[in-house]
Amino acid sequence: MSSVRGVEIRPLSAIKGGMTEFYTPQSSHETMLVQIPPNTIDDLFVHKTQTDQLLVVKGSFVLVVLVNRRYQYIPLSDRKPTVVKIPPGVLHGAINLSPEPCVLVNAVLRHRATSEKDYKPHRPPCPYNIDAAMAVLAMDAQANRAIA
Repeated sequence: MSSVRGVEIRPLSAIKGGMTEFYTPQSSHETMLVQIPPNTIDDLFVHKTQTDQLLVVKGSFVLVVLVNRRYQYIPLSDRKPTVVKIPPGVLHGAINLSPEPCVLVNAVLRHRATSEKDYKPHRPPCPYNIDAAMAVLAMDAQANRAIA
């Protein structure tokens, strides 16, 4: 497990039953299916009332986290089941540079009643480094090919 300013990144382990792999679901108060359209560079969000727990089930994207006025780029894909836990107060966004949509599950932990502000986008304080996002995706794809 690794971490970026309170953001936990944890590979999921599976139990094999014949040819099938079973992954443990995440505990949550609410489960959302989220689709990030192809060729999307999204604004930032910050939730005050919830913790996001993200798991990509189809495709790939780069999670952007703003830490100490610098962006951290975290590649996520369906090839390596990984849960990313984003606590309240962390600015985060999404970049999907693929021509395909990315589908993910967000197993939301609610800490109090939902606020409209939790879903209001914030303009990034400075532009994202798209070259850096593409580089982490390429490194992740290369690592996944080496494993396969």
